[in-house]
Amino acid sequence: MSTYTPKASEITRAWHVIDAEGMVLGRLCTEAARVLRGKHKPTFAPHIDSGDHVVIINADKVVLTKGKADAKRIWRHSGYPGGIRSERYSDALGRDAAETVRNSVKGMLPHGPLGRQQIKKLKVYVGPNHPHAAQNPVVLDLPAAKAR
Repeated sequence: MSTYTPKASEITRAWHVIDAEGMVLGRLCTEAARVLRGKHKPTFAPHIDSGDHVVIINADKVVLTKGKADAKRIWRHSGYPGGIRSERYSDALGRDAAETVRNSVKGMLPHGPLGRQQIKKLKVYVGPNHPHAAQNPVVLDLPAAKAR
């Protein structure tokens, strides 16, 4: 018996909405990455992009636990000597919450051409409104990810 590998023509993509209000950042991002990769489907293959589209709303209302918003830092490097920069999570969320959530999800995807293809299916919005209502998205309820 041979292993089943889905073909690109057999893949169907659904749309999912995640409301990030009061959710822990890490738990939210792992669930979004799981759906983007397609690991929730029985036809998952690690070398094919079989994931669904994910829309995250209320990205500005995401929380971090145990004071991590002030303690943890986001690091980036320009590639030049002395080009390292850091920023607190609280400052990054205040400046651009959608980009901070997007970068957190991006770090949980494969680092290569497949991950770059999968991150294109992620849409993050700061407010409760999004322009993807025509796709009839399914609302993902993630009770385990809510902050206690």
